[in-house]
Amino acid sequence: MARRKKIYEGKAKTLYEGPEPGTIVQYFKDDATAFNAEKRDVIEGKGVLNNLLSEYFMLGLGQIGVPTHFLKRLNMREQLVRSCEIVPLEVIVRNYAAGSMSKRLGIDEGTQLPRPIVEYCYKDDALGDPLVTEEHIAAFGWASQQDMDDILSLALRVNDFMSGVMLAVGIRLVDFKIEIGRVYDGDFQRLVVADEISPDSCRLWDIETGQKLDKDVFRRDLGSLTDAYSEVARRLGVMPNNPPAPSKPTLVN
Repeated sequence: MARRKKIYEGKAKTLYEGPEPGTIVQYFKDDATAFNAEKRDVIEGKGVLNNLLSEYFMLGLGQIGVPTHFLKRLNMREQLVRSCEIVPLEVIVRNYAAGSMSKRLGIDEGTQLPRPIVEYCYKDDALGDPLVTEEHIAAFGWASQQDMDDILSLALRVNDFMSGVMLAVGIRLVDFKIEIGRVYDGDFQRLVVADEISPDSCRLWDIETGQKLDKDVFRRDLGSLTDAYSEVARRLGVMPNNPPAPSKPTLVN
């Protein structure tokens, strides 16, 4: 098979040119990073789980009319996505106080917020993805006011969908981040949910026990990250409860 051209390699994924113009192959790696890549490790199977879970969420969003860049899953580690221009923002939706919000505002982790709060960070690893306001976004031309209205609407629709899906399997959606891409059809532009949606980009807590089922397991050394992600996949039906053990070769007479 011909070698594919690598477009970009990030902390968790590698992007390759797709088979058709306007497409990209997104490869999910087993690399785990935290604290702006100051902590890193390779977690066997993580990429497979994130690929399967991101496919599940992207398909679900598509079924309720939320546009995404997802086209199809190609195999256990790769999916085909639409090429798009990424808006240089991380869009964070918070339902409960946790992580940086708790530190910044002195709110106890797990405190339910009066309503979902949407925050924006400028995507720049060298700067540590700093928190920015809509005033910064407008002043520096990262997105128009119409774009921001559409981004806010998309973020809240994703939150409604994800919150409901997780609640149904006994998981609290504490917060999550998404990226937004611009897709051009001639002179017409539309915004789509891009990148991935997985336990790497969400905070997920068991409703009854408070057990963390997301990347905080890795950040805070709380146990096996693979076990946590597998539990999310199992509850959502992405993985069978008892996957069959691989069979041994059988002699044929």
